[in-house]
Amino acid sequence: MRAFVITGPGEAAVLEVAPPVAAPGEVVVDVSRAGVCGTDMEFFSGQMQYLHDGFAAYPMRIGHEWMGTVSALGEGVDRRWLGRRVTGDTMLGCGSCRRCRSGYQHVCEYRTEIGIRGGRPGALAERLAVPATALRELPDQVDDTRGALAEPGGNALRAVQAAGLRPGDRVLILGPGTIGVLAALFARAAGAEVHLMGRPDRSLPFAGSLGFDGIWTAGTLPPLPWDAVIDASYAARLPAMAVELVEPGKRVVYIGLAGSPSLVDTRALTLKDVTAAGILSGSPGLEAAIESYARGDVDPVPLVAATIALDDLAPVLNGQLPAGAGPGPKVHIAI
Repeated sequence: MRAFVITGPGEAAVLEVAPPVAAPGEVVVDVSRAGVCGTDMEFFSGQMQYLHDGFAAYPMRIGHEWMGTVSALGEGVDRRWLGRRVTGDTMLGCGSCRRCRSGYQHVCEYRTEIGIRGGRPGALAERLAVPATALRELPDQVDDTRGALAEPGGNALRAVQAAGLRPGDRVLILGPGTIGVLAALFARAAGAEVHLMGRPDRSLPFAGSLGFDGIWTAGTLPPLPWDAVIDASYAARLPAMAVELVEPGKRVVYIGLAGSPSLVDTRALTLKDVTAAGILSGSPGLEAAIESYARGDVDPVPLVAATIALDDLAPVLNGQLPAGAGPGPKVHIAI
């Protein structure tokens, strides 16, 4: 089968590789659509921390935002999965440790991650092997584009849930990229007044086109009381700023990761009685994100700027937008 393989920093190609075989407890999925994430771009550039920590190594096959149709079953898998349209959890725990048994497989010390960690091949290929326990069925109302946005949607939804928003609360989201905009959409669906802050580049005007209550830069942000602040940025200075901005007794949520250490003064957290939450993975939020898409509460489709072929992926990972791309932050690949 054909698969996108990164062989070193800035070096990648679509290669012929052996197709996956469904091991016991696994299925093979014929991939229809996959998304490009900032993590994928970091693997391509060589900056992704897992490469330096030993959790990942070249050559590697990326892709963890995906959907497709189950085409083969391994031993012990319920036959009802055959022919089903699915997406799946990226985080695959060992299944036997205390964290996995408690429902926290996404932070299992021994986990693999599809297209990211532990050598588990990703979805930027014609077929993908995945444990049946990680599958999430897609209803007919969730098309291929929305299905491939379930994973980032789960992340964003969890960030909004962690913010503890009530109808009428005012939330500020730092960073209008894919996760930031999706969080804004979920927050608005929850009845919140939604504001975003970012840099005056292409991402901020796109967020402004979606009708949120306020779109700001750091220089124009008004001194409003913020019931929650969600940091979905990559800026090392913004985690501390989130604590400064949030109202006493309220919540800050961290879902963005800076490339260098970001410092938060715990005295500020304590003296303001602020709750801080960190979010890793959309795992516990996948079902709810899919249900929200199916109901039409949140429509993520406008985020997709372009859908390209697998052969055209390398320039995108290098930061080049496809010709004719729209204003959204996400690029999809039709497999």
